[in-house]
Amino acid sequence: MNRDQAQANETNQTTSGRGRTTAVDIIKVSANSRSTAVAGAIAGVVREHGRADVQAIGAGAVNQAIKAAAIARGYLLLDGINVVVIPSFSEVDIEGTERTAVRFGVEPR
Repeated sequence: MNRDQAQANETNQTTSGRGRTTAVDIIKVSANSRSTAVAGAIAGVVREHGRADVQAIGAGAVNQAIKAAAIARGYLLLDGINVVVIPSFSEVDIEGTERTAVRFGVEPR
């Protein structure tokens, strides 16, 4: 997978909105990510794990991420899964520099 595509990484420290700790894929989105590819990744993770977390840094990446979430919602509605997107901020360390990321939780309504 190249850097222009969404990358899904396992993390064991993510807490779901239901108060329990579960392993959830974090889908990292760049400004160059194709929104349809990210949408497919979001839909796949939601189908497999019940929820997905999407992370973006920068205006272009946030734009691609929210478009992908809207597209993924359409994909999942075809399967009878109605999801909502819950935005939040997250501090991440990139090469020793702390950056603020926008994180979107995508979970069933």
